[in-house]
Amino acid sequence: MAGGPPKALPSTGPHSLRDMPHPLAGSSSEEAVGGDSTPSPDLLMARSFGDKDLILPNGGTPAGTSSPASSSSLLNRLQLDDDIDGETRDLFVVVDDPKKHVCTMETYITYRITTKSTRVEFDLPEYSVRRRYQDFDWLRSKLEESQPTHLIPPLPEKFVVKGVVDRFSEEFVETRRKALDKFLKRITDHPVLSFNEYFNIFLTAKDLNIYKKQGIALLTRMGESVKHVTGGYKLRTRPLEFAAIGDYLDTFALKLGTIDRIAQRIIKEEIEYLVELREYGPVYSTWSTLEGELAEPLEGVSACIGNCSTALEELTDDMTEDFLPVLREYILYSDSMKSVLKKRDQVQAEYEAKLEAVALRKEDRPKVPADVEKCQDRMECFNADLKADMERWQNNKRQDFRQLLMGMADKNIQYYEKCLMAWESIIPLLQEKQEAK
Repeated sequence: MAGGPPKALPSTGPHSLRDMPHPLAGSSSEEAVGGDSTPSPDLLMARSFGDKDLILPNGGTPAGTSSPASSSSLLNRLQLDDDIDGETRDLFVVVDDPKKHVCTMETYITYRITTKSTRVEFDLPEYSVRRRYQDFDWLRSKLEESQPTHLIPPLPEKFVVKGVVDRFSEEFVETRRKALDKFLKRITDHPVLSFNEYFNIFLTAKDLNIYKKQGIALLTRMGESVKHVTGGYKLRTRPLEFAAIGDYLDTFALKLGTIDRIAQRIIKEEIEYLVELREYGPVYSTWSTLEGELAEPLEGVSACIGNCSTALEELTDDMTEDFLPVLREYILYSDSMKSVLKKRDQVQAEYEAKLEAVALRKEDRPKVPADVEKCQDRMECFNADLKADMERWQNNKRQDFRQLLMGMADKNIQYYEKCLMAWESIIPLLQEKQEAK
């Protein structure tokens, strides 16, 4: 998209269901995260004596130096697709520029987080900070605690994925960078999570450790109320619509897990086949030195196999970098959705138990206690938020998998076309020899 950013509308913050305060949210100002977040266009990484920063092969400025986010370069890299539901976007986040830090005690990777926004919640229109994986993990934990009724996007798995040995390799770091960028964009597109105060802190705070050290003391009432709600309550029956969601998630995760395992086996076999091809082709080339009339056709076969090897390597790389990560993300997504569904069940179980206790009282017209009404409000909010997030997740899933399958089809077509062209190129060489006879 050319011509600069889309016109943004001033933001007044998120609106809760039916313009009413969320029943799980605390109202006390003391629960707010301590202090105003400090705007930080550039984050200067504090380094101890003897620390050494290394530049990764994909290019970037040394850590610890200022990295101003250019408006033009940022907007050129942003994917300004059509906005969901026709809404105008007013928050853009990009994860890029990974850096390797070699310190006395540990070695780790940081990523630059560049944020542009016209929302009033941000003091500056643009921020640039650096974050490591554990900072992303902190953000997700805080979102789960403060927004228990919502589906929180999954993070890529912390440990090295299967088949990858070096977690500091360029390929692994780039795969993780893409996943972290997707994680933040999922939050940015969410109408509630994108306004979360912890998300604002993550994007803007110069020193995130100040907030991370505050720990459990900063849990909101919303998180506490759901965390300790279960007690000894047991759900009788899950409503049909949520039972259907649970059944779908179980089947969905099972199917994706099967596809993931088979796809990994296919890629492994393709890599083994690729090794054989690379040994197979040169044999024809060395054989051609012993022949006269067959020399040129044999060299052609060797070149053909070499071209097929290159095409197969490209296909395997595409499957590893583009196909498998999407499968893994949605497997983790289904686990996140199941977790929210379980929390909803716990709130319903508490409500049913309290309602039953009221019914057992020996009163003609027992008055419903305030805590029962509050529990009912919590359950209704869980229901509404879960259904809204499920619908959003389904829409994203359809778009992501449509794009994924289209890309997979296109890559396979390109692979077979390259192989076809390679083998067809040998035919004229063989025909020339036959005509010469």
